[in-house]
Amino acid sequence: MLIIGELINCTRKPIALAVKKRDAQYIQKIALDQEKAGAHYIDVNGGIVGEEVSCTKWLVETVQKAVDLPLSIDISLPEAVEEGLKVYKNNKKPIINSITGEEERFKNTLPVIKKYHTKVIALCIDDSGMPKTTEQRVRIATLLVERLNKEGIDKKGIFIDPCIFPISVDNQNGIVAMNAIEEIKKAIDGVQIVCGLSNISYGLPDRKQLNQTFLVMAMLKGLDAAILDPCDKRLMASIISASALLGKDEYCMNYIQAHREGKMDV
Repeated sequence: MLIIGELINCTRKPIALAVKKRDAQYIQKIALDQEKAGAHYIDVNGGIVGEEVSCTKWLVETVQKAVDLPLSIDISLPEAVEEGLKVYKNNKKPIINSITGEEERFKNTLPVIKKYHTKVIALCIDDSGMPKTTEQRVRIATLLVERLNKEGIDKKGIFIDPCIFPISVDNQNGIVAMNAIEEIKKAIDGVQIVCGLSNISYGLPDRKQLNQTFLVMAMLKGLDAAILDPCDKRLMASIISASALLGKDEYCMNYIQAHREGKMDV
């Protein structure tokens, strides 16, 4: 399971305030905490209205000074993405978060992906709007992968996000999302599936419990990666346990190592 640390996001008020103040120490501590907790990528979102370009550049520069992890640049403006990529220094490919099937966004984002040879998260959204059914998600995902492949983007560098919507809005959103993960994996050989985990619990109490349960269920369906809070020790313990139970941890060595390090004592 690929873990993309979600905490450096300007939709969170403390992060937005720190970015506006250019408080590098605060941002770098959060990056370090996520690295220590087991993140494989750090997601950076500089989405302060009117300041996206400068904030994204500053975040990429600031986080790279603290951790030696690749980054996921999480912003919809191609010019902000590119500004971040200009100062990106890690040897591992960054992820652009994200491209969609919406024609204008696809055409605007594609050149940046190709120019910098990045990986990309492809959201199951097109010009008809947000998908409501599993079938719509599979159709959009298939078209996105076909179009990206034609442009020279290999499947190994594509993460399909089936769009996770809150169960507080519709109690079927959880099962629809899990079915979409399963069906997309069947329809597109070799594609990877990612999700923004916390979306599932939005608007509900005890969100960590819902996130944890949904993630384990989604892993059974074939989820490969998630944007989540790696500092949630119970969540990370569940990922380690589920990986062992799903046969993705040879001789359970990761599980045993986590036990020795006290990561399972939550």
